[in-house]
Amino acid sequence: MNIKVSVVIPVYNAENYLNHCLDSLIGQSLQECEFIFVNDGSRDQSGQMIENYAKHDPRIKLFHQENKGVSMARNKGLEEAAGEYIGFVDADDYIEEDMYATLYRSAHEGGYDVVISNFESEIEGRKVITRYPFPTNTLHPREYIEKNILPFFLQSDQLNTACNKLYKRQAIIDSQAKFPEKVALGEDGMFNMQFFSRAGSVMYIDYTGYHYREVAGSATRNILEKDYFSRALEVYTLAMPEALLGAVNPLRLKQLKSIKLIHSVMSYVYVYLKSSNELNISKRLGYVSDMIKNPYVREALPFYYNEVYGTLSRYEKFVLNMIRRKSIIGLYCATTYSRIRNKSS
Repeated sequence: MNIKVSVVIPVYNAENYLNHCLDSLIGQSLQECEFIFVNDGSRDQSGQMIENYAKHDPRIKLFHQENKGVSMARNKGLEEAAGEYIGFVDADDYIEEDMYATLYRSAHEGGYDVVISNFESEIEGRKVITRYPFPTNTLHPREYIEKNILPFFLQSDQLNTACNKLYKRQAIIDSQAKFPEKVALGEDGMFNMQFFSRAGSVMYIDYTGYHYREVAGSATRNILEKDYFSRALEVYTLAMPEALLGAVNPLRLKQLKSIKLIHSVMSYVYVYLKSSNELNISKRLGYVSDMIKNPYVREALPFYYNEVYGTLSRYEKFVLNMIRRKSIIGLYCATTYSRIRNKSS
């Protein structure tokens, strides 16, 4: 079989949702696929479940390794992939049956290095579709990538995921893009920055076939264990690829990175200050206090005000002003109000 699409799926203790993921993969209308599962040291029945499916579908390939993390699992999948194009799915998510037929048709017809699509996620019980401000169904050449897509990675996390894209395998090889080892957060974004720094052509389609499921437990516990704020600071201070440095002037680079940092801080304030049994209130308040007093946050605030303030809602403006004033009480009141409003709506 001529493999058109290789799908790489890292798996770690995903037995509760794995059947749904597997069914959505083997039910793809595009038959010329291979599904590369990398069992990353799961301690549950994930490996056995995949083996059972593989007995009935030869397109499923399963590799076992000791627990090395999602990046190493995906890199193993990249090494084994033989398809013309490569996609990524997480084991607790699922996709529409026409997803890879739709993405492959768009990619193959134009010979694009990558096709970007939308994705759906669930936030506090509400389904939200993430779309992008790029023209749809048209060739975006190298110049557009440098001017618009690479800077977008700097100002927002929305494009980071690898799961709503289909990459030409040869383009991945040419860019030498790999998922970074020993990185707890942001591995998708770093992979994409490497890839798009060398990509020659992109298409964006207004299609939603990927469904992201939030299953890792409370957001507060995740943010405590993984320390998203420290990761946001790493991104803010990270040296940028040469292709990006040549395409964006230093002042604009600073503005974009500042926007992304403050966006992140505003999100983390809400996550930490909403009610939680995972962390007592004094620790949550202390974390937020340290975060909004951080020198990099104070440095980034003026850029954010100049670029974004006029586009914010009244609630967002209030939160931003409380961050600027370092008012923990104001932020606590704001998140309490938001939580009550969301429950009543």
